[in-house]
Amino acid sequence: MNCWKGNSEFLRRRVGLVAVALCSFVLATSRAAEPDIRRDATVEAIEKVMPCVVNIRTETMVESRDSYEDFFRQFFDPYHRQQQSQFSLGSGVIIDEDGYILTNLHVVQRARRIQIKLSDEVGGGEYEVQAIIGTSTTDVALLKIIPKKPGEKFKAVKFAKDDDLLLGETVIALGNPFGLGGSVSRGILSAKQRAIPKENETLNIQNWIQTDAAINPGNSGGALVNLRGELIGINVAMLTKGQGIGFAIPIKQVRDAISDIFTPETGSRWLGARIRFGSGPLTILSIDKDSPADKAGLKPDDQILQVNGKTPKGFIELNQWLRDVAQTNFAFTIQRDGQKQTISVQLIPFAQLIRQRLGIDAQELSADLANNLGLNPYVGLLVAGVEKNTPAEKSHLGPGMVITAINGKNVPDFLNAMGAISRLKNGDSATLAILVPQRRGNYFAGYQPAQVTLKAR
Repeated sequence: MNCWKGNSEFLRRRVGLVAVALCSFVLATSRAAEPDIRRDATVEAIEKVMPCVVNIRTETMVESRDSYEDFFRQFFDPYHRQQQSQFSLGSGVIIDEDGYILTNLHVVQRARRIQIKLSDEVGGGEYEVQAIIGTSTTDVALLKIIPKKPGEKFKAVKFAKDDDLLLGETVIALGNPFGLGGSVSRGILSAKQRAIPKENETLNIQNWIQTDAAINPGNSGGALVNLRGELIGINVAMLTKGQGIGFAIPIKQVRDAISDIFTPETGSRWLGARIRFGSGPLTILSIDKDSPADKAGLKPDDQILQVNGKTPKGFIELNQWLRDVAQTNFAFTIQRDGQKQTISVQLIPFAQLIRQRLGIDAQELSADLANNLGLNPYVGLLVAGVEKNTPAEKSHLGPGMVITAINGKNVPDFLNAMGAISRLKNGDSATLAILVPQRRGNYFAGYQPAQVTLKAR
């Protein structure tokens, strides 16, 4: 009897221990399976996008003045020039694995040196950056990271669809406010863009999307994303006279800006076809009249399938081929009305176009070259030489002169010069505003504005 009683007590204890262990196991398993309530859609979106956001540091040379400045300018300028460095901070977002970055033009405008710092999530490395081009009508600029090793790739953001915006949806602004490093703020989409900008009209708050997510100084150029982690806009600024009123350039306008600013023309060669940026087929949006693309037979709505027998991964790679390879003749395999065909296009370098039409060898005034000549960067095109027995020579143009405008259009670079020259027909008059270097004995005495008119060839 006592033996049975002892065995029964032993069994009850064993069953109790097993029950406790089983309950502990079930509880632990249920806790492990329970999702972390902190990891919501906002956190997941930030984790997707933060590796794509960069801090931008720019260095700009500004002239300083002292009590002797006017004296030295009178007798020694341009050889005497007091300058100091001015630094500023901003943000950007990587849009392509090869290191192309979007930011605001006002963040990098006039910068002589641009550096970026990657997010800590991807190592926080620092890189030098090359400015591609920007446009003041959209306040969008495109930069290119200079890689430290061949084939280096970077995490790129995903674009939202055009106009895929929900009033009141949660949005997240990522950037570098006050130079503190990667930072985020959350709000809602307060208003969609109010009006579509007209041609050549500066983009302003009537065209931007509005949010109450904080876009503080240094956040300009950063990413505004939705809860899918998709880019819906590029941050601009907060409205200083209001509270909780921030603005961003909508993604549709950003796409259009990229289609305009990253082209073979910004690589100083003329194609004359505007191609849509984004996912899906590489589609030609428009063709410039009398351009190489027009003369070759390319048309709007043509879909580009291959170039020289290779299929581009996307818009960026296609334009890299057209801008950067040594050759200028390209075979475009296109699809038109369901039919494939191949069209040969001969791109024209801008320097060659200027030589053909005006008989002038010209070059762009880089910041360093302009500084050596005592001029502002990109004030015009430097005349490096003039062909003999041409209207340019007969107009007494010569090396060292600077062309600042053609038929009233300012020509700070080849791209603007192409816009003025491409409209000229054989025999049309081209009026050139120029700066003529002046000397007093052995001393350089600055530049004298003048004007010449010659016939285009």
